[in-house]
Amino acid sequence: MNSHPDTAAESHPASNVDTNRFATLAFEREVEAPLSVLWQAWISPAARAVWSSPSPDVSVEIIEANTSVGGREVSICKSDGKPHIRCEGEWLVLQPETCSINHEVISEQGVTRSASLVTADFSGTEERSRIAVTVQLSSLAADMEEGYRQGFGAGLENLAGVAERTMLLQRVINAPRNLVWAAWMNPDTLPQWWGPEGFSCRTTRIDLRTGGEWVFDMIAPDGTVFPNHHLYNVVQPEERIGYTLLWGENGPKHADAWVSLEDENGATRVTLGMVFSTAAEFQDAKGFGAVELGQQTLGKLERFVLSN
Repeated sequence: MNSHPDTAAESHPASNVDTNRFATLAFEREVEAPLSVLWQAWISPAARAVWSSPSPDVSVEIIEANTSVGGREVSICKSDGKPHIRCEGEWLVLQPETCSINHEVISEQGVTRSASLVTADFSGTEERSRIAVTVQLSSLAADMEEGYRQGFGAGLENLAGVAERTMLLQRVINAPRNLVWAAWMNPDTLPQWWGPEGFSCRTTRIDLRTGGEWVFDMIAPDGTVFPNHHLYNVVQPEERIGYTLLWGENGPKHADAWVSLEDENGATRVTLGMVFSTAAEFQDAKGFGAVELGQQTLGKLERFVLSN
């Protein structure tokens, strides 16, 4: 669920496995990012798909995700010339910015290779944070302990890099979640409020579903045009949206982004996260006021929802 074992570890018949197949592994990482950002980078499927790959030649596809206690997650780890590795897990504990516990089962070609319990403890401030991970491993195939050491070690290194280029925006809107969702995922209403104060949207194509897209221009108050292309890879009604931001239609990738909606005493907590493609792009965005402009966008969403 959090970081796949290194796919270089080989599988062997269970009869050849040493009976001493249990291990407890510990990992720690200091991160130059706020605790709130590190937590979201750890639990958000869109961010985990970016950082959980143990090496550049491995890709991770999250095919099912429910980030809640009792929620299930399934992902596939792919590497050219090697069998796909499947990870199935369940969240057991989610204490925001404090602790998470999940279990996961790793299989290859339908054969279970390992089971583990993963505990992550978090601490920090709005400037710097820390994650400590303990993995209690039961291996059913040879070399899994070393694979876990390599996989989690590389994964946490990647996590730190992702958290350090992640922008996080949150807002609580005093309206039910279904109304906030309806304003966001309606092709008629989304362009009405999207963008900072004074900006407008000019849509070329809009198809708000998994596999859909939104091709549009954002037009600044001075008439400057900013071409945008959003590619939607996850649309989970009233819960989560995952999408990729491109610089103009079919242009270079700008960021991986997600939106989550959570009930909060009858109101809705909106979280908008963006993992920028490079640290330089993240710093550029912060420099021109992207956090403030993003909060203006969520403010426009709030006004739209409350006035309709």
